[in-house]
Amino acid sequence: MTQVVELVEHAPAMGVALPDTVGRALAAGDIVDAAPDPYVSGHWSLRAGSKVGAVAVAVPGNDQPITVRVTPKVPVARLFFLLGYSLDPKGGWREGEVDVAEHHDLLPALAHAVERQIDRALRQGLLQGYLVTEATSLVVRGRIREAEQIRRRFGATLPVEVTYDEFTTDIAENRLLRAAVERLLRLPGVPHDVRRGLLHQRARLADVTVIVRGRPLPAWQPNRLNSRYQHALHLARTVLENASVEHAPGGLRVDAFLFDMNKLFEDFVTVALREACRSLGHSARLQDPHHLDEAAAIRMKPDFVLYGPNGAPCAVVDAKYKAEKRDGFPDADLYQMLAYCTALGLREGHLVYAKGNAPHAAHRVRHAGVVIHQHALDLDQEPSGLLSDVKKVAASLVSTPRV
Repeated sequence: MTQVVELVEHAPAMGVALPDTVGRALAAGDIVDAAPDPYVSGHWSLRAGSKVGAVAVAVPGNDQPITVRVTPKVPVARLFFLLGYSLDPKGGWREGEVDVAEHHDLLPALAHAVERQIDRALRQGLLQGYLVTEATSLVVRGRIREAEQIRRRFGATLPVEVTYDEFTTDIAENRLLRAAVERLLRLPGVPHDVRRGLLHQRARLADVTVIVRGRPLPAWQPNRLNSRYQHALHLARTVLENASVEHAPGGLRVDAFLFDMNKLFEDFVTVALREACRSLGHSARLQDPHHLDEAAAIRMKPDFVLYGPNGAPCAVVDAKYKAEKRDGFPDADLYQMLAYCTALGLREGHLVYAKGNAPHAAHRVRHAGVVIHQHALDLDQEPSGLLSDVKKVAASLVSTPRV
């Protein structure tokens, strides 16, 4: 029988009976906080952090892997809105666009959404495009690769080293879709009905080359021709970038799909603020590199820097998903924001948190004349309400004074 360990994001630690090799693999992979019980042999203390999803650890000699599931505190439907908006704010997904109502756990919901989006993308058939192909041929097709012909054939006439453009379905878009399907089929916790749908999509993509693990994902550019593919491609890339497979010492195999809620929250906040500020006539840069010191030796990279019509910085924002202190926001965040404001010449800085245990606050720094605002966004509300709260934060950024 499969052993399943259920954890909740940022919940208190729980004791679990696990083989020591599995516990060490979880700890080494930075999947959860794992520590052996000093009093009970074969027991481990597991605590989930900000990574949510599912992990399967295959133990040699055991037919069934040990599965660890980490459930997010944010409802799955809300999580998908954050993900969809951060990837595609213009056409971005609303709750009806990616149907997750049938599944309350993250991985089943994601697998279902991927299968549905791929099915929609392929209803009109597989997209085709031109692919540059290099081959050895008995007839001239396209262009002769003269350097290769001389190097490999030593002046012989046949065969010919050629390169040509082939109109084919074996293009980057289809390769990404197939890679996501293959990845989901190997992950634990995909329901049987969803797995059947994924197998059907794999059969439709059977003539497409499988991406070799470890190699870079093929690049694609949004355009009019692949518009029906775009939502499916965004989801497929999310699957591939957040899924991993490792071979740990002792023959263990670790298959995982994990969202980092810190990054997801940061991506949503910065993209949503950028869209809100754009309508106010300002431009923004995400992960904007600057230097703290005059010698340009100490780099800093704020999550979000807003620029006014004159090209000068007018606001700086850092997004923080989790407040680590029980009685409020972490002090270290204030020190970091003070450094940002000083280097950028701003009188105000803004920290944006996921709503937790502390309300909005503002702190005036002694002898510096800098005010640091701390905003809290309630993620467990309708998308329209959440975006409205983001717009209020954006309005406060535009009026931020400079030193």
